[in-house]
Amino acid sequence: MTATILIVEDEARLGEILEDYLKREGFRTERARDGLRALELWRAAQPDMVLLDLMLPELDGFEVARRIRSESDVPIIMLTARDEEIDKLLGLGLGADDYVVKPYSPREVVARIKAVLRRSSGQLLAPEVYEVGVLRVDLARYIVTCEGLEIDLTPAELRLLGALAKDAPKVKGRPELLAASGDADRFADERTVDAHVKNIRKKLGQCGEKLETIRGVGYRLRA
Repeated sequence: MTATILIVEDEARLGEILEDYLKREGFRTERARDGLRALELWRAAQPDMVLLDLMLPELDGFEVARRIRSESDVPIIMLTARDEEIDKLLGLGLGADDYVVKPYSPREVVARIKAVLRRSSGQLLAPEVYEVGVLRVDLARYIVTCEGLEIDLTPAELRLLGALAKDAPKVKGRPELLAASGDADRFADERTVDAHVKNIRKKLGQCGEKLETIRGVGYRLRA
């Protein structure tokens, strides 16, 4: 089942960005901008995780976490901006499962969420790390390396490459790769896949030679 993440962030733009990233990763989301609303949504939606900013109007994140912990062991990841907040968070022993320091990358937050959900579920889920020769794709941490050298890909490029690496050397068609990239709901067409592949090949250097075009069908990663 798809996990539901409650995002508690008083900065509207930050909340929107996080929500967009999480939805693209297949999560359901709820969002609150103050502590009281966060508690209301937590009780109503029963989310699988709470992504909780510490500095909130009405009730701050410390108090929200304290009240949630008095009733539930739902995983909580704290979003914090200052060292003093980290010290207080650790000192109070509120039972946060992880914390992320601002400014943060939304990709990092998504990776932390996946890691905490895997730990908390107790399930032996797929590690989401795929190796094709010297090419290594770590979907959980959003890292791609070629011969140990880290390659900077966009989220869409990384997801597309991950889909190919997962089933290498199976051939995947453009519609499937478009869906894997997360661009399918953005008025994109299959030419978007070709553009992504072109960029991936260029960025991967010698590892890009493994990414083959199967004319009239799609692409594959040669094992």
